[in-house]
Amino acid sequence: MLPKDLIRRIRKLEIRTRKVVSDMLAGQYHSVFKGRGMAFSEVRQYQPGDEIRFIDWNVTARMNEAFIKVFTEERELTVMLLVDVSASNEFGSKDRTKAEVAAEVAAQIAFSAIANNDRVGLILFSDRVEKVVPPRKGRTHVLRLVSDILTFKPKGRGTDLAAGLTYLTQVAKRKAVTFLVSDFLATGYEKPLRLVGRKHDLVPVVIEDPLEQVFPRHGLVEMEDPETGERFVVDTSSPSVRGRFSRAMQAQRDERRKLFRKLELDHVELRAGDDHGKALAQFFRARARRMAS
Repeated sequence: MLPKDLIRRIRKLEIRTRKVVSDMLAGQYHSVFKGRGMAFSEVRQYQPGDEIRFIDWNVTARMNEAFIKVFTEERELTVMLLVDVSASNEFGSKDRTKAEVAAEVAAQIAFSAIANNDRVGLILFSDRVEKVVPPRKGRTHVLRLVSDILTFKPKGRGTDLAAGLTYLTQVAKRKAVTFLVSDFLATGYEKPLRLVGRKHDLVPVVIEDPLEQVFPRHGLVEMEDPETGERFVVDTSSPSVRGRFSRAMQAQRDERRKLFRKLELDHVELRAGDDHGKALAQFFRARARRMAS
């Protein structure tokens, strides 16, 4: 049994998420992530404006009036949530940590998927693969995934994107829509990112915190690297220190964006404190326009 406060927390997140999905995301998701093809459903009488190429000539000859074939989209996509649970995601300068933002975003994606009758699975990773939940459908399953993201205590503290991506290539034999949710504070993941991008429909989702872009001025501050435990003192009142930090983080961001463009991966960047549902909807719309052009 889950603690009552966690149940309330998950329920509150579900209510907020389902409203976003209903208002903005479900239809956008459907238009962007297509099914496997079209399957024959039935025949019906021809109506003005129908495609002549879909006329069923055998039925038309038998009934002495025109009938056309009706097709429906074969969906049942598999959606994999590849979520980073390393220690760096415990950080948050706003009202939510990056881990909580990741859980909310994952919930929005998962509820959009099941609203379109797709299956959703989960891989949690740090510097190793921590937990795997096979793809299934349904509200209860999605709530379990959200609970796992919010409550899971990883054994590892570091970030190894390559480990999560490599595991996915080994277990997902069929093409899957894959959302890689991480702060991307890691290196050495270009090759597995390329391999997953070739086999699957891969969407990197970058979770950032405002303080990871600009240091506030608070004088001497003792900081700790959450993944290594290393402690150090930083003079945040120094313009040169703040400048070097901002330039280093911007360079990392630019390099990451360059890699995504090189691999032709549509990605979305989300900041703690932003309206994530709105940001996802904008991403889906922009991707739909690119696909249609």
